[in-house]
Amino acid sequence: MTTTKYSFERYLNMRKAYSPSFSPDGQQLSFLTDITGVAEVWSVPVDTRAPHPAWPEQLTFRGERITSAVYSPTARTLLVSGDTGGNEHTQLYTLSADDCTFSPLTEQARVIYLFGGWSPDGKRITYSSNERDVRYFDVYERDMYSGQVNRLLMHDSVNHAYRYSPDGRHILVSRLLSNIRNQLLLVDLATSDVRTLTPEDNSGPAWYERARWSADRRGLYLLANRERQFFSLAYLDLASSELIYLYETTWDIENLAVSRDGTRMALVTNEDGYSLLALFDVSEGWQARKPMMTPTLPNGVVYGLTWSQDSTKLAITFQAADDTLDIWMWDSENGIVWRATRSSLAGIPPASFATPSLIRYPTFDGREIPAFLYLPHGEQHARPAVINVHGGPEGQARPVFDPVTQYLVACGYAVLVPNVRGSTGYGYKYQSLDDVYLRMDSVKDLQYAALWLCESGIADVQRIAVMGASYGGFMVLAALTAYPDLWAAGVDIVGIANFVTFLENTGPWRRTLRESEYGSLERDREFLQQISPIHYVERISAPLFVVHGANDPRVPVGEAEQIVSALRVRGVPVRYLRFEDEGHGLAKRANRLATYPAIARFLDEHLGRR
Repeated sequence: MTTTKYSFERYLNMRKAYSPSFSPDGQQLSFLTDITGVAEVWSVPVDTRAPHPAWPEQLTFRGERITSAVYSPTARTLLVSGDTGGNEHTQLYTLSADDCTFSPLTEQARVIYLFGGWSPDGKRITYSSNERDVRYFDVYERDMYSGQVNRLLMHDSVNHAYRYSPDGRHILVSRLLSNIRNQLLLVDLATSDVRTLTPEDNSGPAWYERARWSADRRGLYLLANRERQFFSLAYLDLASSELIYLYETTWDIENLAVSRDGTRMALVTNEDGYSLLALFDVSEGWQARKPMMTPTLPNGVVYGLTWSQDSTKLAITFQAADDTLDIWMWDSENGIVWRATRSSLAGIPPASFATPSLIRYPTFDGREIPAFLYLPHGEQHARPAVINVHGGPEGQARPVFDPVTQYLVACGYAVLVPNVRGSTGYGYKYQSLDDVYLRMDSVKDLQYAALWLCESGIADVQRIAVMGASYGGFMVLAALTAYPDLWAAGVDIVGIANFVTFLENTGPWRRTLRESEYGSLERDREFLQQISPIHYVERISAPLFVVHGANDPRVPVGEAEQIVSALRVRGVPVRYLRFEDEGHGLAKRANRLATYPAIARFLDEHLGRR
């Protein structure tokens, strides 16, 4: 077994930077980074003349995860969101970027507050909260000077405040109907009237996101997939509520950013997992658009786009397969692109990192399953392999930097990251192939992934592990029970063991949305029991490593306790790490340092011996 000269701790000490926000004057860029071990707010000057990023300044010191930070449009004040112990009960704070004064706006620890946006004049904010009823989110507005809070929209559903209109007289709201359908609403602040902009469509997918006002303020540019297989650029006429599709491809358009004045547009298309960025001048509308010079980026994924208030600079949150997550800056006036942040690679040479091959392997029904294959440098032969399954299930494996994958590959493992049926990015039909009663077909795709690795001579048939987090953790447990002879080991991180107890105990605001994907407890309880791995633990023979956070509001920790207890009773080797200060995943570096080297030793023990 190959041993990398860099410890796993080195890989896990790599940093990342994301979630940028421009100060009103465009001179400073705030962002989140985990330099201290957990995400905090930092700031760096926006300087096109500097050959390298300036050293950033730390602005928050909570020691707990910050989830977002957004500058006021008129002052050097940030609206900050953060939770405690990974519980996702985000609270709102203000932060003065000048003197780092940090003040709480909300202090109900059992309530979730979701920031929507600043008013154009910087005097008010809008947010959503489930303080009235834990199952539902209403929309509120807060006066930042008087502290007065008004409830703008009360409805027994999940309503997310989106943003203010450019004149500050309306708030755009997204109401979630299911995991694939939502509605856009417009709330008139003067009259409290609520206008429905999109219909309540139950016939198929109908999702609307990234809505931004056009330059003439008569409509919204947005991404939508109503009556479509893929997300496309659309225009919503505010006078008639007519939705007009403007630009469509056979891939999802996954990101849209329109400048504050509505004149400039950035579009990102997801082509087989890779991002393609394009910029347009839309000052006279889409039909009269003019292509703008677009920065050249390496192959990778654009996670976020943020325009400066003067519409001249675009902050691009970008990650490649062989480089960590960072913020790049595009100066559209001068045609200059540079890295605004340069996160540490812990001294490991970039040339040592593996870049994946995009492959497709055949599965049981003749479909081709897209996947990314990472192989060690040098001579190839049958070797130990790890199949790493993404969560979601409405998610997609992308060609992005993952220190865990890079370490395993450096140690001689092959790593396959598949997009089994049910993944996003390949059209709605593909995404729906695992819905409810088709659930186990996606697990069968994992069986065929393992078979393909062996038949291709990539993997040793006796040394294949399956690993995944969240829904990917369910996939691990399901694969171990459905095809026990294929696996030498499994790693389940915050995974679902029992769909019935999961739906009974997940956050009340999530249950309805999750049931539309997995099945209803009222209608489908028998089927949910039938596919739950907990009822087939006698089939598990492979050693299992389980990780879970005690504060997980999505997949409660009881899911881990069930599977661990059942396997220990049967004498199956199982290693269990429970973290009292984590939720759905590991947000703190100290806990990652305790977990992933232990997982690596576990895999070496069960896969590393010939």
